[in-house]
Amino acid sequence: MANYETAVAQMYALGHELAQTPTHKFDLAHMRVLLAALGHPENRFPAVLIAGTNGKGSTAATLASILQVSGLKTGLYTSPHLVRINERIRLNGEAISDDDFAMLHDVVDRTAERLVGEGDLPWHRSFFEMLTAIGFEYFARCRPDMVVLEVGMGGRLDATNVVEPRLSVITDVALDHQKYLGETVAEIAREKAGIIRPGGVVVTLPQLAEANEVIGNAILDAGARAVNAVPYVPPVSPGSSQYLVPSSQETGSRGARQRYSLAVLGEEIVVDSPLVGRHQLRNLALAIAAAAELHNQGLVEITPQTIAQGIHETHWPGRFQVVSRAGDEPEYVFDVAHNPAGAWALRSTLSSAYPDSGNGGPVTMVFGVMRDKAMQEITEILFPIAAHVIVTRANNPRSASPDEIRRAAARVASGIDIEDAEDVASALERARKVAGAEGLVVVTGSIYIVGEAMRMLGVRI
Repeated sequence: MANYETAVAQMYALGHELAQTPTHKFDLAHMRVLLAALGHPENRFPAVLIAGTNGKGSTAATLASILQVSGLKTGLYTSPHLVRINERIRLNGEAISDDDFAMLHDVVDRTAERLVGEGDLPWHRSFFEMLTAIGFEYFARCRPDMVVLEVGMGGRLDATNVVEPRLSVITDVALDHQKYLGETVAEIAREKAGIIRPGGVVVTLPQLAEANEVIGNAILDAGARAVNAVPYVPPVSPGSSQYLVPSSQETGSRGARQRYSLAVLGEEIVVDSPLVGRHQLRNLALAIAAAAELHNQGLVEITPQTIAQGIHETHWPGRFQVVSRAGDEPEYVFDVAHNPAGAWALRSTLSSAYPDSGNGGPVTMVFGVMRDKAMQEITEILFPIAAHVIVTRANNPRSASPDEIRRAAARVASGIDIEDAEDVASALERARKVAGAEGLVVVTGSIYIVGEAMRMLGVRI
């Protein structure tokens, strides 16, 4: 059996999941062949399936925390990872061990190779399909009470969509991965709505009109039941930061938590979440609605108190994660803003948590992005809020070069101090000097940029 390092290297040798052609990437029939040969692990645990463009990871992490606090043995499958591939497969908050990952990779890899050799599969499965099969096999062997599955991309033909979920959740839909999912919000929503099951239950929120129409029609066509999470969204006034509160005892930094009262399962609770920003109010509402629906169906025993505690204990790093200054270090904000909607969310949250930032204020930004993302639009949203921008690249072949980022940002570059750094380490060193001990450094863009920076600075993942 290959050791952990070899297993991970073999996984990456398959190429990034988005590097596959659409034909190779999107084929549930072949995924089902692989899972059948493994004894159908996807049928041996109950699951909640969550799709969407933005917020599906935050929603999944919050729901999993609520279920775990409620006494359930809880699995969580997410993507991508910040630092280590193991982060994607968790049981009761703990990542799969290196030994278990290596062992299960060996099982799945040998099975896939055999199927290719016997002609049952036309080619070896992709990175994401292999990882999903490993996750399913792990959960099947651990026998959790519930597994929360985050869809990788799209929904209709995503490798996770072979399960029969107890509940489907659709978070906010926006433009992203257009090469694979479609050029319009309606086309992308159609892919996301592919997780809806005939006669099933769907938790969602009203959103863009084009997405609403597609999702609504999909629910009607499937004869599914819609659960509206609106009752769990607190009112927000334009420009309001009323839910952002100091949390010096927990993090030493301002704006580190979001707190408000809410009626849940017939009782009023205090929602106290480490996930901040207006957009997170919607993700929290979806997680609460999903938990309440599972309780109402009699599938799990959940109380208002365990919902409150689960939200409080949610750990989902790299999403407006604030690390307070120590010694001569500046304050850091880490946020994965990898598409235009995410960039607007970061900009809005920064303006609430740090009223002095924005309009060229005291923000030093470390930025890098994958070249298949909407670079121009993201840079045009984020760069104007910084006094100084350091563009860099992650250790990833898909990462855009600093020169490519500069060209994308040409329309907003005037008046902004932009410089290049060859890697994340040198970008952080430069940002530290520019910001100084009283400054604010925002590390954003690709999850790979954020992950590398957090690892180098010793931030808990």
